[in-house]
Amino acid sequence: MSAIPPNQTLYVQNLNDKIRKPDLRISLYTLFSTYGVVLDVVALKTMKHRGQAHIAFRDVASATQAMRALDGMNIFGKDMKISYAKGKSHKIAKLDGTFRMPNVGGPVDDAAAGGAKPFVPLPGTLAAPPPAAAAAASPAAEAQAGQKRQREEESGEFFCLCLVAGYGLTLWDAIIEEDSGAEMEMEDDDD
Repeated sequence: MSAIPPNQTLYVQNLNDKIRKPDLRISLYTLFSTYGVVLDVVALKTMKHRGQAHIAFRDVASATQAMRALDGMNIFGKDMKISYAKGKSHKIAKLDGTFRMPNVGGPVDDAAAGGAKPFVPLPGTLAAPPPAAAAAASPAAEAQAGQKRQREEESGEFFCLCLVAGYGLTLWDAIIEEDSGAEMEMEDDDD
């Protein structure tokens, strides 16, 4: 096995898998952030990834310092095994502009592979295309779809009700008096 070159992302193994994921992430962040700026902590609880985490640092020097200081440290009853990650973290790739969405089967680019895929209905459903595709087909429907309703002008009703409530009137009394058009009078609540 060849040595993995220094990387901003550390791969941590042998973590206690009985600890809840949010608690584990916070603990790892707190522990590793003493050695540099931690950009991301990824701890998964799937069967394949339990007991493992990836810690992404801003720079390689911080990652190296954390790895040297914490490798073999006992956390939650187990000794951590820390090494450099094989690849670059998604968070770091997004920051430096080299991030590419992972390809989950199929061709890399649908447009390059023959254009848009045709609509295929699921078994037991209607054989019509989805409403979005049908609406986009006709120009008249397209013109109507983009129109927004006008917002009604807001009145000072809420502000008035707040002031009225301060005078000891109930909300219902305030609405009744506002609808009737009569002036409101201050009432004493000394009864």
